[in-house]
Amino acid sequence: MTFLFAGILGIYMAGMALPLCFPGRPRIQNAFAHGLAAAAGLVGIGLGLAGLFAPEPWTASAESTIPFLTFAIRIDPLASSFVLIISLAGLAVSLYALGYVREFYGRIPVGVLGSLYNGFLLSMTLVIVADNGFFFLIVWELMSLLSYFLVVTEHEKPEVRYAGLFYLIMTHVGTAFILVVFLIFFQQAGSFSFEAFRNPQHVLPEGMRTLAFLAALIGFGAKAGIVPLHVWLPYAHPAAPSHISALMSGVMIKTAIYALIRVYFDFFGGQFPWWWGFTVLIVGAVSALLGVMYALMERDLKSLLAFSSVENIGIILLGIGAGMTFQTYGLKEFAALGLVAALYHTVNHAMFKALLFLGAGSLLYATHTRNMEEYGGLLRRMPWTGLFFLIGAVSISALPPTSGFVGEWLVFQTLFLSFHVPTVLLKLILPVAAAMLALTGVLALACFAKAFGISFLALPRSSHARHAEEVPWSMRIGMGMLAAICLLLGLLPMVVVPMLDRVGTSFTGVSITDKVVALNGWALAPVNVEFSSLSSPAIALGLIGLSVLGLLLVAVFGGSAKARYYKTWGCGLNLSPRTEYTATGFVQPIKRVFSTIYQPTVKLETEFLEESHYFSKRRLFETHIEPVFQKYLYDPIVTFFSAMADRLRVIQAGSLHLYLTYIFLTLVALLLMAV
Repeated sequence: MTFLFAGILGIYMAGMALPLCFPGRPRIQNAFAHGLAAAAGLVGIGLGLAGLFAPEPWTASAESTIPFLTFAIRIDPLASSFVLIISLAGLAVSLYALGYVREFYGRIPVGVLGSLYNGFLLSMTLVIVADNGFFFLIVWELMSLLSYFLVVTEHEKPEVRYAGLFYLIMTHVGTAFILVVFLIFFQQAGSFSFEAFRNPQHVLPEGMRTLAFLAALIGFGAKAGIVPLHVWLPYAHPAAPSHISALMSGVMIKTAIYALIRVYFDFFGGQFPWWWGFTVLIVGAVSALLGVMYALMERDLKSLLAFSSVENIGIILLGIGAGMTFQTYGLKEFAALGLVAALYHTVNHAMFKALLFLGAGSLLYATHTRNMEEYGGLLRRMPWTGLFFLIGAVSISALPPTSGFVGEWLVFQTLFLSFHVPTVLLKLILPVAAAMLALTGVLALACFAKAFGISFLALPRSSHARHAEEVPWSMRIGMGMLAAICLLLGLLPMVVVPMLDRVGTSFTGVSITDKVVALNGWALAPVNVEFSSLSSPAIALGLIGLSVLGLLLVAVFGGSAKARYYKTWGCGLNLSPRTEYTATGFVQPIKRVFSTIYQPTVKLETEFLEESHYFSKRRLFETHIEPVFQKYLYDPIVTFFSAMADRLRVIQAGSLHLYLTYIFLTLVALLLMAV
C-alpha cells in the first residue's frame, strides 16, 4: 500500500502544479488538471480496496519540528471505505469536468481552478487517513479553505461572495468545536496521536466524555449539514461550479460522517450511555424529514439537491444512532448492522447525489439557468442526460432495483429490531424514527418526481429549453459511470455488505456477513429469512420479466393496430407551456398540509384595465417560504455580534501608543495567569 499511497499523493500534487505551468492555455490546463485527477482516482480505488482486504491496518509516520505534530497515516477498514468513496466519485467527476470546464474558458483562470480541484481531492483523502489530531486539523482546515475558494469561483457575482462568506463562517464555527474535542482527548492522553486517543492513560471523566460527544456532534454536524446547522448548504452548493457541488455534497460532507464514526466507535471504544444514541437518532430523524420538506419547495434545482443532502445525512445518522443504541446494551450484531446500513447509504448517497449534481450541471450547461420553471421538454433534446438523471432520481427515491432502495431498507430493518432493546422509551423511539423515515421516503419520491417531471417532460417553457443541446461525451461518460454504480450497488448488495462488514467488525468485534447474506448470496436478511429478507436480483428479474411480458402482450394483441399520433386532448383548448404544471404548483398541496412548518407568504397584485375594473390587465403573484432557522436562530446571533462590534469600535482609536498599551496589559495578564 506504500506504493499506492505514494502514487495518489504524487499524482494529485502533479495535478496541482502542472496546470499552473501553462498560463493562457485553458485546454492544456483542463487536460492536465482533470486527467491527472482521474488517474489519482483510479489509484485511490486500488488503495481503498487494498485497505479493505488487508489483514492489518497500514501505518506510516514522519516527525516534524512542530511540537505535538506528527504526519501520521493509518489506513484501516473505515478509512479504506471512505478513500474508495472519494476516489470513485473523484474519477467520475474528473471525467465529467473535462467537458464541463469548457464553459469557463476565457472567463476564469482554468489553471487555478484545476489546481484547487486537485488540492481539494487530496485534502479530503488526507483527512480520511490522518492518524494525528494536529495533522487532522491542518488538513481539515485545508479542505475547508480550498472548498471555499472553489465555491467563490465566480466571485464577481454578489450572491456567490455572500454564499462563500456564509460557508466560511459556518465551517470555522464547526472547526472550533472539533478543536474542543481533540483538546479534551489530548488532556487525557498527553498526545495528539489517534492511537493515544484510543488508549488514553486515564479514562475520561463522565462530564468530559459528554462534552466531547456533544462538541463532536456540533462540530462535524456543521460540516455534514444536520439541522439546524444546515443553513450553509443551500447557499454554497448552488454557488459553486456543478462538478465542485457534486464533490462537496456527494463526498466532502461524508468526511464528517467518517469523523463521527471515528470518534464515537473508535476513540470512545463503543462505550455509550443510552441517551447518546437517542440524541443521534432524534437529530437524524429531524434532519431527514425537514431536509426533504424544504427540498420540495425549491425551484432552483441545485438548491433542491442541497436540501436533499440534509435529508440523506439524516438517514445515515439514523443508522449510526441505532448502532450506538444497540452497542449500549451489548447487542453487538445489531450494532454492526446499524453501522453497515449507515455506511451503505453513505456510499449510495455519494454516488447518486454526485450523479444528480452532474445532471443539474448538464442542464445548466445547456440552458444557462438553474430555475426549473424555465425547463421542460428536455428529455427529447438531452436523452442521455435525462436517462442518467432518471436513474439518480429513482435511486435517491429508494425505488428498486437501485442502490437507494437497499440502503434505506437496511436502515429500516435496523430500526425495526428495537424490540430487542430492554428500555421501553427506546423501544418506542426507534419505530417512531422508522415512521419518520417512511414519511421522508414518500416526500422524497414526490420531490424527485417534481425534479425530473418539471425539468424533462412536457413542453419547453423558455427559449433556453427550446434550444438546449446534449452535453459533450466526456460529461455523459462521467454521469454514465455513476449511474452504472447506482445500479450495481442496488443489484449486488451481497458483494458490498461483506466489504462494509469489515468496518463494523473492526469496532464491534463481530462479523454479520454470514447472518445477513442469505440463500447462497441471493438475499439479505438482517436477522433471519423468516423475519425479513430482500433479494435485489430477484426483484430486478421480476421487473424485467413483467416488462418483457407487457411488450409481448402488446405485440400479440396490438400488432395489427395502426399507430396514430395526435396532440393531447385539452378539453377543446390549445395546450401551451402556460397550461403545464409548474414547480410551484406541483407542491402546492404539500405546502398547505405543512403550512405550520413552512409559514408561506403569498403576495398577489392585480392591475385592472382603465376601461373596466372587472378585467385584469396584469397580475403579479409571489410566494416564498419563511427561512425559520435563519430568521429566528442565526439573524439574532448576527445582530448581537454586530451590536457588540459597534460598541467595541471605540477601542480602535488609531493610536499606536494605545495599541501598545493593550499588548502590554495582555502580556501582564498572561504572566499573572501563568504564575
